[in-house]
Formats: sequence, structure tokens, C-alpha cells
Amino acid sequence: MGSRTDTVDTASVPSRLQGRYQAIVLSGTKVRAHDREHYGSLIDLVMTADVPVLGICGGMQILAVAGGGSLSQGPQRVGRSEVQVDTEEPLFAHVRPTVTLFQRHTLYLRRAPRGFRVIGRSEHAPVEFIRSDDGRLVGSQAHLEYRTDGREILRGFTRFYL
Repeated sequence: MGSRTDTVDTASVPSRLQGRYQAIVLSGTKVRAHDREHYGSLIDLVMTADVPVLGICGGMQILAVAGGGSLSQGPQRVGRSEVQVDTEEPLFAHVRPTVTLFQRHTLYLRRAPRGFRVIGRSEHAPVEFIRSDDGRLVGSQAHLEYRTDGREILRGFTRFYL
């Protein structure tokens, strides 16, 4: 997207951003997103930061768990998936109401946690995208980086939130 980025692993998460960053993107994870102890410092940073946060796959699940949500095991989904999005959301300004995205996971959020709302859904998952009520935290169950529609959603994040 043309932005300068820093990649930081969970063990190296700073306690505060100190004005150095415009946004946080939480990528997918191989460690289960419900492990609050493992992600404690990351959750503290994300929930107290004053910048927009985009969670992708496990990143969305971490946001949901941090907000009090719970994950459940489901069938493994790998490959393309049709997702319906709420086009009035600025995140989706550059896509059609139904997008094709890449999925690879077995954990699902069945409903948005308190303080969040569902802004995208599919036949296989009632929660594909979430947004916090204050609009600062957004999450995608899908891996946005693999398909054109996903990259356009990333573009929407950078244009609207940054």
C-alpha cells in the first residue's frame, strides 16, 4: 500500500506507541488467538493505543477475545470464499457488496463481542468482519493480502483510517 512498516513479534511489542505509528495491523497467527496470557502485552497496547487497528484472521480473533468475545472450533476452510459486506462502511468503499476473499482457519467468532458490530458475513461464518462502536478497531476473518478484493479492502483501510 506504499506505507513504511515495521514488523514486530509478540515478544517485542512496545508498551506504548509514543507517536511513532499511524496504525497497527495484527496479522494472522499460528498460536491460538484465545491465549490471553501469550498476547497480554499486545492486547494492552491495542486496547489503549490512540491509532486505528486492523486485525486480519488471528488478528481479528485477538481483537474479539480482547473485547470479551469467544471463539469456537469449526470446519477447516481453505481457499476462496464469498463474503457479503456492509458497503456503507468506509472500509468497503472500493468493493462490491459481495467480495471474494481467501480463508484459512478452523476457529470462528460466532457473534460480535460487546462494543463491536458485524460488518461482513458469509454462508460459512456469521462474523467475517467486525468494527468497534468507536470505529477504531476493525477485523477481518479472511486473509486480505491474497486476493484483489482483499487488497482493495486494505486500500480502504489506508485511505479512510490513515
